[in-house]
Amino acid sequence: MKIFQKDPFGQYILVKKWLIRLLGLITHRRYRGFNELVIEGSEIIKTLPERNVLFVSNHQTYFADVVAMFHVFNASLKGRQDSIKNVLYLWQPKMNMYYIAAKETMNAGPFTKILAYAGAITVERTWRSGGKDINRQVKMSDITNINKSLKDGWVITFPQGTTKPFKPIRKGTAHIIKQYKPVVVPVVIDGFRRSFDKKGLRIKKKGILQSFIIKEPLEIDYENDSIDKIVEQLEYAIEQHPSLLKVIPAEELEAEEALNKTREWNY
Repeated sequence: MKIFQKDPFGQYILVKKWLIRLLGLITHRRYRGFNELVIEGSEIIKTLPERNVLFVSNHQTYFADVVAMFHVFNASLKGRQDSIKNVLYLWQPKMNMYYIAAKETMNAGPFTKILAYAGAITVERTWRSGGKDINRQVKMSDITNINKSLKDGWVITFPQGTTKPFKPIRKGTAHIIKQYKPVVVPVVIDGFRRSFDKKGLRIKKKGILQSFIIKEPLEIDYENDSIDKIVEQLEYAIEQHPSLLKVIPAEELEAEEALNKTREWNY
């Protein structure tokens, strides 16, 4: 029976659908009300294949970024042009959409576990755990799950693995691109760090203009491009290449990070 249908990870489709509907309804005003989300390039979404699409994006909060993507992608599929007006686009959401997230983050509490059920591919970070730097091998089961998700639909990833700007892109993303050859769609966001706390659960400031730019799929030679070349291409695509740091005064970045830490303590 369809009511008991499951996704490739054993999650009940009907439960996921209602979670996405409810979470979408609760969060909608964060992007269209308290703050305004300005979208560009949403026409690209309807041209993408049903499966094997990898969205790569810079990262500003733990959860607000990916929630915004669920809103924008579903609204675009329902014909909204650069708009998330009328949240009814989530009544029949795209169910084969996933996002990569750190396992320790998604296991942090009951609420994050609910968010995980809505589509998280949880992976163990190889470079950091419990707030400490580490160095461990990639789990093959994590790679297998990412491959399974790409075969089923769309996957969202934040290849820097951190919300801090201009940090290096993890080469694991480039390896996944070379191995599984997905359509790679860059997304560049801004304003989320000013709008929300670091977790992206609480509104920090109202009236902030948030931007969400969807770019054309990258042209990648999967056979001949090196891992380093793909990494560099991703850095430019999501506007996180070190050379772009010169455009933003270092003092400004430091001041913003210090302000964010101060606000975090207030919560």
